[in-house]
Amino acid sequence: MVNTYPQQIESRLGEHPVIWDVAVVGVPYAEMEQSVQAVVQLMPGISPSDDLAQGIVGFDRGRIDRYMCPREVRFVDALPRTETGKLVKHRL
Repeated sequence: MVNTYPQQIESRLGEHPVIWDVAVVGVPYAEMEQSVQAVVQLMPGISPSDDLAQGIVGFDRGRIDRYMCPREVRFVDALPRTETGKLVKHRL
């Protein structure tokens, strides 16, 4: 088992030019206990697509260890945040 720290992955993904906001969560995966899923809010005017999701995963591969790269990217209109801006991960 390897520990993965969401904040490190979120920081790297946040450098992608089409990502407005991002959260990283662990999701159940058959081969291991959990895998990494990125929940992404895109910049205004950018449309989600499978190609874009693959591009986001590929963008991460050269910046962090492979095991930390998201296996899946899910697009949302907005991430759930409190009035003070804190991410509410349990709502993802």
